[in-house]
Amino acid sequence: MLNNKGSALWLTVSLAVLSYVAWAKDWQPANGPLMTSWAKDVTPDNVWPEYPRPQMIRDHWQNLNGLWDYAIIAKDASKPSAWDGQILVPFCPESALSGVMKPVLPDQCLWYHRMFKAPTMKKGEHLLLHFGAVDWKTTVWVNGTEVGTHTGGYDPFTLDVTEALTGSQNELVIQVWDPSNTGTQPKGKQNLKPGGIKYTAVTGIWQTVWMETVPAVHIQSLKLVTDIKRGVVQVTVNASGPAKVALTAKDGGKNVAEARGEVGQVVELRIKDAKLWSPDSPNLYDLNVSLVNDSGGMDRVDSYFGMRKIEVKKDHAGINRLFLNNKVLFQYGPLDQGWWPDGLYTPPTEEALKYDIAMIKKFGMNMARKHVKVESARWYYACDKLGLLVWQDMPHGNSATNDQSKANFRVELKAMMNTLQNFPCIVMWIPFNEGWGQHNTEEIVKWMQAYDPTRPVNEVSGYVENNHDSGNVVDLHSYPGPAMRDLENNRVCVMGESGGLGLPIEGHLWQTNRNWGYASYKTTDELTSSYVNLLTVMRPLISQGLSAAVYTQTTDVEGEVNGLMTYDRKVIKMNLDRMTGAARKLYLEPPILKILVPTSQNQHQQWRYTTQEPPADWLQAAFDDSTWKTGPGGFGTSGTPGAPGAVVGTTWDSSDIWIRRTFKLNTVPTEGNLMLKIKLCESAPTQVYLNGNLVWEKMKRTSGYADVPLSANAVKTITSGVNTLAIHCEQKKGAQYIDAGLVDMIERQ
Repeated sequence: MLNNKGSALWLTVSLAVLSYVAWAKDWQPANGPLMTSWAKDVTPDNVWPEYPRPQMIRDHWQNLNGLWDYAIIAKDASKPSAWDGQILVPFCPESALSGVMKPVLPDQCLWYHRMFKAPTMKKGEHLLLHFGAVDWKTTVWVNGTEVGTHTGGYDPFTLDVTEALTGSQNELVIQVWDPSNTGTQPKGKQNLKPGGIKYTAVTGIWQTVWMETVPAVHIQSLKLVTDIKRGVVQVTVNASGPAKVALTAKDGGKNVAEARGEVGQVVELRIKDAKLWSPDSPNLYDLNVSLVNDSGGMDRVDSYFGMRKIEVKKDHAGINRLFLNNKVLFQYGPLDQGWWPDGLYTPPTEEALKYDIAMIKKFGMNMARKHVKVESARWYYACDKLGLLVWQDMPHGNSATNDQSKANFRVELKAMMNTLQNFPCIVMWIPFNEGWGQHNTEEIVKWMQAYDPTRPVNEVSGYVENNHDSGNVVDLHSYPGPAMRDLENNRVCVMGESGGLGLPIEGHLWQTNRNWGYASYKTTDELTSSYVNLLTVMRPLISQGLSAAVYTQTTDVEGEVNGLMTYDRKVIKMNLDRMTGAARKLYLEPPILKILVPTSQNQHQQWRYTTQEPPADWLQAAFDDSTWKTGPGGFGTSGTPGAPGAVVGTTWDSSDIWIRRTFKLNTVPTEGNLMLKIKLCESAPTQVYLNGNLVWEKMKRTSGYADVPLSANAVKTITSGVNTLAIHCEQKKGAQYIDAGLVDMIERQ
């Protein structure tokens, strides 16, 4: 017979079960502005069913994802006496897939409630409650007993709830407070007033919640470090008590190495003729880890590792490059925000998560820069399996001067590195982006290099004024680009952001107006051609020392329409064959650049010029320019910005200038390899003619000397013998400068 307390608990549980069945049947996502095709696959009974921790798997576990009670109330209020409704965990309340789609403000708290059934446990066993990620400050009660708190929006945490259990059925209550962009915690691009490059805020549980039973002495974490030179993987097992460790490495189910040691000590597994992990061959070894004593096994987890090495060192020409497994590998991929229109921080399904990674690979890319966000372990696991290199950003805080902000940053930075250190896909750490919340740079970078000496550290991605000459990487952002910083003796040169080419696709937009990109196009063909040109002119920079590049970005995000795909992932916005072909050329030997018409960048070149409007046939090759003045390039004023090579040979301070020069060729350039090298300053409408034919027209300034691929029709205008290059430049505002030449890009045989 049940006593009164037992009867009440039974009644509570029964009502909760009946309520769940009713809600599960009726549940629907909220009416969001845009949904992915995977949203239809999400139901309360199958939401994120995958085991959430691929590098430390136990066979028996209980998934707590699904419908929970929720309430949004005043921050200082106690546990709510009634609930607002139900929320689908692990989707945040701001998302459509949560079924709620309501904001949680800094003066409010988000509360969760559900009942759970505790598994039958043997004597001495413990029940662990795991959270993949909760944003930001979390307090947890089981059956009215507080079992723990946690601060941090991106790292997993575990609570031992054994002592709070009262029987089979138990009550779980969670309180979460998140000040979003008003607080001192790392928050990435979340904003209570989204717009521009800031997105909808995320509060509360946004990764899987689950439970598992473990013995009294159990495995708590693993540290895996591979050494391809020695052919070993170093394994450190941390546990809740002393024990012996037994390790077995497998390749395709076959044992390839075994070793034993002690908890807390480094144990080495020697892998004979190890298969190396790379984007082209993402070989992974299975790893079985057991705690044992004289009477037998105590605990066991399954894991995996990849044998690979990433480093910065000089190539045969003395230029610093990124080496993977002792070979130079140019790294190219998208700025990956990790946002979803229906789930915000959380992809709707694992299939959706893997789709993004598979498409990045299909686009001819081998890397992604995970931008000011930390993903779930399932995302990094998919990158490991599919072979995608990852540059990992640290989510930034609001302030570079607030002591609490600095302290929060340090705690969560260490937690991020601890959480992600074993994933072979991660090949670079980035503590700061563009100076956002940047502080104590040299100190932090030095600590990171010591804490994880196996990966390069990019001290700050973008913005030279925040460059502290620390770390392994010097990084430039250039929109649309491409461009690169000067080479350095100790650091490798990369372009951490570029592109941002925008195209809104009707029917696939988050909002009807205020959509933007760093450059805007109206058709798929225009966008594709601009993208291909961007990658084409990147190749000469590779020969000069550029070792990696990031394109903005994988998908559109809210008001940003500069994605390779639309925000709902339903449309690839460019011609796939052309974009993939251009990307794959980046991994070839850099081309040879043959100067056909030199610029005045290194030595002044003589031009004919006039500042008085000439006759209409001035652009023709046969035009008589003998009455024009003769002078050395470039043409401009002393106010010309100090971009590389902008040296004024002839003063030009009027509104317009017309310049001409002739050049002689013995052979005609190959179709598709002719490039215009040009430098403009400020808003200067400019037309470039070859033998009387318009081959290029633009008004936006260039960053230094830009290489512009010319069309096949432009090549057809050139003949063997004497040719004419003619340019008209109209000064509108600001400093002025014009200089140009021609280059033939020749592929190496």
